[in-house]
Amino acid sequence: MTKESWFLIVAGIGLTPIALAYGAAPSVSMPMLYGVEVNDVSTTHILRAVMGLYLMMALFWLAGARNALFTLPALYSVVVFMLGLAAGRALSLILDGMPSPMLVVYLLLEIGFGVIGTMLIRGYSARPAD
Repeated sequence: MTKESWFLIVAGIGLTPIALAYGAAPSVSMPMLYGVEVNDVSTTHILRAVMGLYLMMALFWLAGARNALFTLPALYSVVVFMLGLAAGRALSLILDGMPSPMLVVYLLLEIGFGVIGTMLIRGYSARPAD
């Protein structure tokens, strides 16, 4: 198995519990994990939509790990997804201040996955075609 496949598997498996924490039972998980109360249908709806997005991204990354046709697009999507989240979190740090420690860990992981994904894309793109 290639290092790109391993990376995509780790990213996909790692994102899955976060997705489920956001949307499976948000009125239970959000206060427990993030100190955020979920008291209305609209907030639950938004969180379940985020869960759906995260789960579909994870499935796409796992497909990229198994099928070489999807590997490069999956790597690009990891980079865009992770660095997009990191940019939003960095903006929030500037505008809103420090969040809970778990969200700071997420920021560091997102930056790490974005950087590693970029490095893997460069190496993957430089390989001769099979």
